[in-house]
Amino acid sequence: MDRIGELASKKAAVIFTKSSCFMCHSIKALFYDIGASPAIHELDEDPKGKEMEWALRSLGCNPCVPAVFIGGKYVGSSKDIISLQVDGSLKQMLIDAKAIWL
Repeated sequence: MDRIGELASKKAAVIFTKSSCFMCHSIKALFYDIGASPAIHELDEDPKGKEMEWALRSLGCNPCVPAVFIGGKYVGSSKDIISLQVDGSLKQMLIDAKAIWL
């Protein structure tokens, strides 16, 4: 759990993913399209990935990936991020966290 918090607070935007997850790929692409350059942590490529996966589940991440943190706070999974994009608030959240600049 400490590792998740530490990694989530190192950059303004952080995404925990798995390399084989198509929704993870879509969320990463969305962030890049908006102009953010999030820190990406591939759980299936990390030796402590299973532990981090369980820690994310205990935070309420279900499914556990993609798990998106903005400004060090858990924002949600793919459906939450897509909803934020549709209602127009995702970009402002990224601006407020200094993940993108205008």
